Amino acid sequence: MDLGRLVVAVVLSVAAGILHRAVIVGAENHHVFLDWEVSYAVSQPLGVAKRVIAINGRLPGPLLNLTTNDVAHINVVNTLDEPFLLTWNGLQLRRNSWNDGVAGTNCAIPPGENWTYVFQAKDEVGTFFYRPSLGLHAAAGGHGPIRVNNRPVIDVPFPHPDGGEFDVLIQDWYNMDATLMQQCLDGGRALPPPDGVLINGLGPYEAELTFEAGRTYWLRVSNVGTRTSLSFRVQGHKLLLVEAEGAYTQQKHYASLDVHPGQSLSVLVAADQPPKAYHMVVSSLFAGPELYGVGTVRYAGSTDKLPPGNPPLDDRSSHNSYNRSMEQARSIRMNMTSGAARPNPQGSFHYGHINVTRTLLLRNDESEIGGRRRCTVNGVAFANTGTPLKLADYFRVAGVYTVVSGWPETRNSTLSTMAIDASYRDFVQIVFENRLPSLQTWHLDGYSFFVAGMGWGKWSQDARSTYNLVDAMYRSTIQVYPKSWTAVLVYLDNEGMWNLRSQDLERRYLGQELYLRVSQGNSEVPDPRDEMPMPSNALLCGKAKNLKSWYKLAPSQHDHI
Repeated sequence: MDLGRLVVAVVLSVAAGILHRAVIVGAENHHVFLDWEVSYAVSQPLGVAKRVIAINGRLPGPLLNLTTNDVAHINVVNTLDEPFLLTWNGLQLRRNSWNDGVAGTNCAIPPGENWTYVFQAKDEVGTFFYRPSLGLHAAAGGHGPIRVNNRPVIDVPFPHPDGGEFDVLIQDWYNMDATLMQQCLDGGRALPPPDGVLINGLGPYEAELTFEAGRTYWLRVSNVGTRTSLSFRVQGHKLLLVEAEGAYTQQKHYASLDVHPGQSLSVLVAADQPPKAYHMVVSSLFAGPELYGVGTVRYAGSTDKLPPGNPPLDDRSSHNSYNRSMEQARSIRMNMTSGAARPNPQGSFHYGHINVTRTLLLRNDESEIGGRRRCTVNGVAFANTGTPLKLADYFRVAGVYTVVSGWPETRNSTLSTMAIDASYRDFVQIVFENRLPSLQTWHLDGYSFFVAGMGWGKWSQDARSTYNLVDAMYRSTIQVYPKSWTAVLVYLDNEGMWNLRSQDLERRYLGQELYLRVSQGNSEVPDPRDEMPMPSNALLCGKAKNLKSWYKLAPSQHDHI
């Protein structure tokens, strides 16, 4: 590169850093500055000591409490002896996949170093959580709750609970160390069943909520576990479902609610029962042996140390039935009359009237590749190459990944690194078809989607006649029942490199993920209104490690990489 071109590159690099800050950090936005230290700790919620990942010495980690349009600056200090990344499960990170925190978009934070995430909770509200994204770190903890609250000028479709809010993180739990779990999978063996169920990282009867009689409480429930669907309920109390992953729901009472891996929802609970102690029960679904996590909801002034009698383990409305669970899923509809982050009604976007640009049919399965068990999507198990796809795309580094226009099914299963080339502002139908006898959950970073339909057997075009094209739920994580399909509709209005993954940690580790490369395709330099420039603090690694962080130039303006 000659001197003139080097000067241009440096100027553009500086401009990119300034522009990135200017775009995401407006003077009218509130800023939240946090310092999080990631460290090892020891926990034994089921009586067996295990090395876990704590944030600021806590598991679960601290609450990330934001309001719509807040800008978060989270300085993560990695004191582990291995690389680390956090991802923000459900936050859309508008125009900013640079801070998504997965291996395809970010270089890991090296041991002993720090990196600052900067992102905006742009035009969203809801209940979410953060968790580690590398290897099997999520099985060791490192998670915590996220709330994105409405701005005061936006009406919420229910009176704000006068009793307060509680974050309730539920999960399956392995006493086995995460390193041994990884060795198990690397050796071609499946993980054994989990050892138990936790509530807020606590074992039996340790988690406790306090209610005052006559008040109403907002419970924000997230399944942060490894692989198990869970049923949540509070003895003697009804759960009024009001929100799921950023969309307000039609309000309906449930005796219990299924929360599948990676999903979040909000319920209102009225403290309208005699003032004593009650069981809060979380039970595993669709797998044996059945496991239970039991906590306590205690009314203020009650002298009960524990709820009287045995916990009501047999009062679940699900009874471990896939049919019943699908019926419950279909009963959850979007509240069309309210706004979420904006004052207009959620139903003002008439998604059912938009023509579908393309259909992606994604079939999950298992196969043996190179003598090792793998989990595949259309016969392909994803392979991480050590260079984030986002950096390879930015610097145009050859040989890191392959861009494909679709995701065709291969006859022979293979290990590959591919990303689907998706056009900005396309309206895409994604059909998840589950060929296996166990439930799957799928999550798309950077987006929420309309859950248009689900049914048994194989999907066909005729299934569109059964779709809900009026008030389908708008969420970022969806379940696919055994031998069934789920169809979602997504408007690709968020440029970037976005991860589409199984929320079953074992299946994702074994290859069940892919990326969507959403771009306009006709511009070398993305418009910052559509995608933010590369942040000035971006870490470089892999094949991009020794490349200068300069802003993207036309191919004729720099040497071939």
